[in-house]
Amino acid sequence: MRFHLPLALGSVALLASCSHGSATLTARAAPTTTSTPATTTTVTAAAPTTRHRTASTTAKPAPAPGVGRGSPSAQVLALEQRLDALHYDVGAVDGVYDGNTSYAVMAFQKVNGLSRTGRATQAVLDRLNAPIGPGTFEPGGGATRVEVDLPRQVLLLFRGNALYKILPVSTGSGNRFCVDGRCDRAITPGGSFRISRRIRGWHTSPLGKLYNPMFFNQGIAIHGALSVPGYPASHGCVRIPMFAAGWFYQLVPNGTPVYVIGGPHVPPPLSDLNTTTTSSTPTSTSTSTSSTTTEPTTSTTTPPTTTSTTVVP
Repeated sequence: MRFHLPLALGSVALLASCSHGSATLTARAAPTTTSTPATTTTVTAAAPTTRHRTASTTAKPAPAPGVGRGSPSAQVLALEQRLDALHYDVGAVDGVYDGNTSYAVMAFQKVNGLSRTGRATQAVLDRLNAPIGPGTFEPGGGATRVEVDLPRQVLLLFRGNALYKILPVSTGSGNRFCVDGRCDRAITPGGSFRISRRIRGWHTSPLGKLYNPMFFNQGIAIHGALSVPGYPASHGCVRIPMFAAGWFYQLVPNGTPVYVIGGPHVPPPLSDLNTTTTSSTPTSTSTSTSSTTTEPTTSTTTPPTTTSTTVVP
């Protein structure tokens, strides 16, 4: 008896093996000398097994809904244009979803109470149609001023008494840390201050490196950082993305008011510990300053001259 197996596309014919495959075989007994009819024994083989070419079980995951890295340029461009119109700093509006775009999306997510993923999820795209504005905390605080919103972890820069840019920040983590045998809590104090001194380029402190730091509360500065996560992670400073640290340094002069909202009104970390820090570049300021200047504690006081303070990035 002949039988056939179903063949997959591109396979070759399979021949019956010594196990008899799946056929039904009939074996006839040898005849006897009597007139008794021959006995027929029927042997039934196992049910047929169909062989198929094994398909790969690893499937590529479907892309997450929304806009992110690898999305079509037209979609990214529309996203960047919308964020830029809302004053979020996307860097170049070029249709490329890069780190700058991701930071702008994260700032938008922070202001609008969304998950801080840095990806323009569907929730982000929906909210862009009716966004929540960042508001202002100090409407009479100066035509050019900085407002740091600690609960939402964003920085608002006002120029000409109008909102200019919104940046994501990372401020004091609240964790305990130690330096030179002294320990304190990583806190960004709230209050009203002024930018009093600055250092161009990279600056090295006992706790890390700061890019273009602009000091406003003793050793606490607004500065560029390689890591600006969506949550508080610094020793007390206000970290901003590296790409923004360049233009921010140029546009915000010494004397600019800095309002830190939502933090405790306490001295900055390690405020009683004086240490000398080193810089990889000379101090460069728009006004005459000294590396031994201590920042004012309020927006109305003039900074006194004293020894340098511990920098807490």
